[in-house]
Amino acid sequence: MVEVFKTNITQAAVAEKVTTELSRMLPLAKINFDLEDCDHILRIELNANEPFPQIQQHLQQAGFVCEVLE
Repeated sequence: MVEVFKTNITQAAVAEKVTTELSRMLPLAKINFDLEDCDHILRIELNANEPFPQIQQHLQQAGFVCEVLE
């Protein structure tokens, strides 16, 4: 399963910190940012058998904008 999010994260250092934090939550996930995209994309790929956690809610609680892209 792949989930793509629009964020307001624009700095590489912040993206790296968020990636590290999410990697702790999701050790088997592939996580990356595309900060050059106009939507500052966060892409997370999980094994289809794993439940998808509340990434959007987690980032919003940390003060970031995070919306699922359709």
